[in-house]
Amino acid sequence: MTEEKQEKEATPKAAAKSEPKTTSSNENIVLIGKKPLMNYVVACLTFFNSGAKKVIVKARGRAISRAVDTVELLRRSFVKDLQLQNITIGTEEVTRAEGQKANVSSIEIAVVKP
Repeated sequence: MTEEKQEKEATPKAAAKSEPKTTSSNENIVLIGKKPLMNYVVACLTFFNSGAKKVIVKARGRAISRAVDTVELLRRSFVKDLQLQNITIGTEEVTRAEGQKANVSSIEIAVVKP
């Protein structure tokens, strides 16, 4: 096996998506999707352990309940003094594969560690 193939096998594609994402404006954002709940809790904990004071949890559609569960699990089990700073709800217009436009609910939950 060549070195190139070994490198590709050593770094799974799914691992890159589960890592926390940082935007250019110094905000720590965790995007919620279909992965297990603990993946997102660990991503938030990673931000807090690296010195971040604020983390934003974002979700759309069916993942909204998973975002709420993530924040509640963080508050109740891992970071006892975690405070909710802001909750923003809204609707985003997305274009489906068929070309149709659809409205999708969205939520952003900002939590801070004092």
